[in-house]
Amino acid sequence: MRAKIIILAILISTFVPRLCSAQATAQSIIVLDTIYANDTKNVALFFPEPIRQGITGSDNFVFTYNREKEQYFGLLQAKPGKESNLLVVNRNGSVFSYIVRYKKQLSKLNYFIPISSSIGNEKPTVTDSILAESSEERVDNRTYYYQKFCSYLLNRKQRIGRIKKRNEGIVLSIENIVFDKEELYFVIQIENNSTLDYDLNFLNLSIETRQKGKRKSLQRLFQEPIYKHNLPSKIAEGETVRFVYVLPKFSLSNDRRAILELNEKDGERNIEMKLSHRYINNPN
Repeated sequence: MRAKIIILAILISTFVPRLCSAQATAQSIIVLDTIYANDTKNVALFFPEPIRQGITGSDNFVFTYNREKEQYFGLLQAKPGKESNLLVVNRNGSVFSYIVRYKKQLSKLNYFIPISSSIGNEKPTVTDSILAESSEERVDNRTYYYQKFCSYLLNRKQRIGRIKKRNEGIVLSIENIVFDKEELYFVIQIENNSTLDYDLNFLNLSIETRQKGKRKSLQRLFQEPIYKHNLPSKIAEGETVRFVYVLPKFSLSNDRRAILELNEKDGERNIEMKLSHRYINNPN
């Protein structure tokens, strides 16, 4: 009996520490590196592959990179505020993730990121049963990107020009038109300077073609937004709202123009705004 107890004790002392060690390894958490930035200097991040996508988790951090022609570096700036995170995806699918913090005095302005710093790849090997879920995740990631980029545009003060039209105290404005990746972002503002609330029925964007010839006619083709950010259903008396329409990229010839049509529910304070092809073909 005593011999069995001794053998059991040896087995416990031999295998239990290994089991605990294996569990600790399995449950280990990846510690993300921290990158510091401020609002007076550009912090440059150089990656082993061109950047395809970069997103920050908070609006007080801005990560800019060339969205039209993929390049190896991006620039990070920050305003005072709480720490956030930066997620970067390279052209080959490599994913990089960092904690980002504001720091008034910076000791490092350039980061050369090795491939070994990647936390994984956005296209892991999966079984057929998981392919449908992966497709849904890609859709969610795209919506998340639209949401973050629209929030970023609403916080900017950039304007494409004075594009404004009024009707009985209701003012419709196009503040900005921005091209990013394969989409056009329309930053729109509605002011209600009247004494009555404004119930929005619809706000449509169409392309109008002027037919040439003796019998001149106009043909309109509705453009369905792929994402609407902060679109209101009501604008209260004295209220100003700003929101973003995201549409697939398009361009216009000289005989075509865009029409933005604002329609009031159960009312007649409607506005029709004409946008020249010059604004559409030369976005920010």
